[in-house]
Amino acid sequence: MNYNVLIVDDEQALSESTCEYLNMFDVKTAWVATATACLDFFRNNTADLILLDINLGDESGFELCKQLRQTIDVPILFISARTSDDDVLLALNIGGDDYIRKPYSLAVLLAKVKTTLKRYQNTTKTPNSKTFVTTNLAIDFETEQAFVNNQKIELKAMEYKLFEYLVKNPGRTLTKDELFENVWGHVITGDNTLDVHIRYLREKIEDNPNEPKYIKTVWGKGYQFDGE
Repeated sequence: MNYNVLIVDDEQALSESTCEYLNMFDVKTAWVATATACLDFFRNNTADLILLDINLGDESGFELCKQLRQTIDVPILFISARTSDDDVLLALNIGGDDYIRKPYSLAVLLAKVKTTLKRYQNTTKTPNSKTFVTTNLAIDFETEQAFVNNQKIELKAMEYKLFEYLVKNPGRTLTKDELFENVWGHVITGDNTLDVHIRYLREKIEDNPNEPKYIKTVWGKGYQFDGE
């Protein structure tokens, strides 16, 4: 399931009130209290933005941020009662996008969250940018890594090259000849090779490879990538 916001904070009363408030304004929000619960959450869910406390009982929000940044490229806004400039600088240097001091105004937090979500969605869904993100699918063109539900998937070289070409040409029917030319280049290949690579990709990125929602067959013509 996809959420707009995940709150990671061990202060139950504050977190529950924040979660309720954001949901009241149609910002779909979930809450967990520990780093372990956060990692478990992302095994079955996604979130467009994370509100992360620094002190999580015996755990550190700083360490959790470092761990999340290995696979997740969504805005992380630190929320903390700690006011030291050193804490702010550390939070931003390890991958945080902003630092919000407690106690915070719910109205101001809502405005900041909505602004961040809007800016993020306008930039990361552009196929020509450095990353491409949909509800549960992401690809980093610089590192040539792909993620499904925030979990890295292993792609062979030609699988990645084919996947990247599909992602960068969304909504357009790509003929087999075009794919041969732009993915395989001058290497001699045939329909069977392309079909096998498409099948392998579907098995790795689709919830149901037999009813694909991303890589669709255009019968008699080729394939089309649906990024929405």
